[in-house]
Amino acid sequence: MTGGSLAALASGSVEPAGNTYVNPRKVLLWESTRKEFREALEGGKLKAMIVPTGSTEQHNEHLAMINDTASVTLVAQQAALLLYPQVMVATPVSIGISPHWMDRKGTLSLKKETFLAVVYDICESLQTHGVQKILVLNGHGGNVQPLRQNVPEFGKKLGIQMEAHSYWEAYTPEIVKRYMVSGKAPGHAAEFETSFAMAAFPERIHWEDVDYEKIKPHLHIKDPKSAIQEEEFAKEAKLATTAKGEAMINIAVKWTAERLRGMIG
Repeated sequence: MTGGSLAALASGSVEPAGNTYVNPRKVLLWESTRKEFREALEGGKLKAMIVPTGSTEQHNEHLAMINDTASVTLVAQQAALLLYPQVMVATPVSIGISPHWMDRKGTLSLKKETFLAVVYDICESLQTHGVQKILVLNGHGGNVQPLRQNVPEFGKKLGIQMEAHSYWEAYTPEIVKRYMVSGKAPGHAAEFETSFAMAAFPERIHWEDVDYEKIKPHLHIKDPKSAIQEEEFAKEAKLATTAKGEAMINIAVKWTAERLRGMIG
């Protein structure tokens, strides 16, 4: 899928699902009417939901803070389109657990307990409506362990089938070596995430006036190692290409669709 078509998908144009064509909004809960959702669920067509979890946090000087949420939502949407009409995507959890980035201005963070409560309440809402299978698809590193530790218990408590995965679990060492010169995926605002953004939403990349020698005195990063690492990631971001992003997105989408196929049976 080309970068242009990925951007078009995000904006709501028509994309293929299997051998048919469907408006991408139809797999998004928040873009659907209650009639559409009710009929899909009660008619037996809708088999599973994806709950995307991301963040609103600093992504170095050049990427938008919504990057994690936008990325995981796009992967979820495309995977749902591959399985249409069996899968829909719930409204993303757009703020995650990001205390480690709070010395970078603009980052928003939830306490672990708050984040998990929001995820649980969303899943409980879906269960109340009759949804029996939920994939919590994560796009932010700070959310990984809390989700991994708690989602199985959520499923038991709600009496439904639930799984939690981060979309980058799709990337084997061989895949990372093949596509990432830096050898890192996902990484933070470096080669991988910048490539993803170039393919999916280039309008969220802003290199204008990004000069680290001028910027460093204004950042006030407390941890010297973190400050050095950030500058290294910025250099690695220059290795990004649209083609790399397209390849990695397609791999993640197909992997996510396979997880869902396994859940649906």
